Amino acid sequence: MNGANTVVGPGPAISLTKVRETAPDLVSLYRSAGISLEKHGLGGHRAAVYLVLDHSGSMKPYYKDGSVQALADRVLGLSANLDDDGTVPVVFFSTDVDAVTDIALDNHHGRIDEIVAGLGHMGKTSYHLAMDAVIDHYLDSGSTAPALVVFQTDGGPINKLAAERYVCKAAKLPLFWQFVGFGNTRSSQFDFLRKLDELAVPAKRPVDNAGYFHAGQDPRKVPDSELYDRLVAEFPLWLAAAREQGIVP
Repeated sequence: MNGANTVVGPGPAISLTKVRETAPDLVSLYRSAGISLEKHGLGGHRAAVYLVLDHSGSMKPYYKDGSVQALADRVLGLSANLDDDGTVPVVFFSTDVDAVTDIALDNHHGRIDEIVAGLGHMGKTSYHLAMDAVIDHYLDSGSTAPALVVFQTDGGPINKLAAERYVCKAAKLPLFWQFVGFGNTRSSQFDFLRKLDELAVPAKRPVDNAGYFHAGQDPRKVPDSELYDRLVAEFPLWLAAAREQGIVP
């Protein structure tokens, strides 16, 4: 991320021309994301964008059918509006952190399959280690810009207490965690994420720094416009609260 901050710029971080040149098949996603950002009062804003991907054993079908790659492409389209470097840091996690790498506008085709091919065993689901990796990456980057972290999972964590503690600790940083559920909407696996979304403010954390929505059993079927609306809907509310608390400059 090249020195983005919270000031409002004249337009998207990366121009339509540049997206056409580097990732022509992402133009419609880029445009759709831009419309959602405008709708939510975020047009011209700058922010870092992270992607966290569940690599636990139960996720295998979503990698196989292209759902994870589709989400990565959509997040790239969003990031191109908010951040000027054309790259999204990606954390893959299961029992541990499996990889910290990135996806880029000029190298996104089949990128998820390429990364996953080099990873080992698909383990269990450990949120807090993935959150720790994002926090480390953000702090190491030296950025003071707000960050939108898209955190995808298909179930609850093996250590709920640690996950809750990390969400509360991270509330002091300019990071907003947007959790996205893949799978059966009625599954009790997602009760914990609903709870995380509603953790008390200020009793447990200074600001509400987490959102959650469910993308269903076939996330690719969620229309781009709806997905972007849901990814960014709570971000401006958090931004306002975080500015008030001095968390975001």
